[in-house]
Amino acid sequence: MSAIVRKIINTSTAPAAIGPYSQAVVVDRTMYISGQLGMDTASGQLVSGGVQAQAKQALVNMGEILKAAGCGYENVVKTTVLLADMNDFTNVNDVYKQFFASNFPRQGCLPGGRPAQRRAC
Repeated sequence: MSAIVRKIINTSTAPAAIGPYSQAVVVDRTMYISGQLGMDTASGQLVSGGVQAQAKQALVNMGEILKAAGCGYENVVKTTVLLADMNDFTNVNDVYKQFFASNFPRQGCLPGGRPAQRRAC
């Protein structure tokens, strides 16, 4: 059996991990991105402007991690959204469509009790 190829992805253009984890890990040809909040990379604080601004920033952060791995949004096959308020689902999807214009990845949405967050692999 051949060895599994595993590569850690970290970039300074997305918020640094705030715990003992990587921004992303590539295993063979699949990338697992850690959950991204709507945090400003420079300040480390959530962006102001509500759930849509935070969702947009989370997707921008995810894009920076994708780029660091030589990928783009078109390579994403699955996302999970955690929302503090499920009433924000439509507003977050409006932002989502700005980043995923066609051939949408699979998406799940769960009440998370925290600010808008994106997960992708």
